[in-house]
Amino acid sequence: MTTAGDAVEALRAAGATVATAESLTGGLVCATLVGVPGASDVVRGGVVAYAADVKTSALGVPAALVAERGTVDADVAAAMAAGVRDRLGATYGVSTTGVAGPGPAEGKPAGTVHVAVAGPAGVRTRLLELAGDRAEIRAGTVDALLSWLVATLGEESRHVRG
Repeated sequence: MTTAGDAVEALRAAGATVATAESLTGGLVCATLVGVPGASDVVRGGVVAYAADVKTSALGVPAALVAERGTVDADVAAAMAAGVRDRLGATYGVSTTGVAGPGPAEGKPAGTVHVAVAGPAGVRTRLLELAGDRAEIRAGTVDALLSWLVATLGEESRHVRG
């Protein structure tokens, strides 16, 4: 399992920074990263955009997209990650949006999570289908996103070198 320490080290090694845009995780991604000594070298900051209107006003998620699809959507996650990357001046923006439970929301079952990574090579999204209670779904989201960020940094550094 990738730890926050691995993510901070990978960002440092790449000479990169990160900003977080969080809904479902409510700041847990950023808090996990800044729990690592030396994180101030690579973490620019984070935006907790729990409400739909905050996603649009603070992160630039198109209101029409939210109106059409709701907030539990891959394109919303992508817009959140790109928006926080741009607004906070980071190399990478990461985002989380989804349903932590205990019940469904927006017609989607608990454990439906969209995460995104926006970086120099573009924006990518992933759908996570997690099980467990609210705390387990939120923690699983953080772990999956940080692992994916480390993998992305590795992939992009290989492309730059090779």
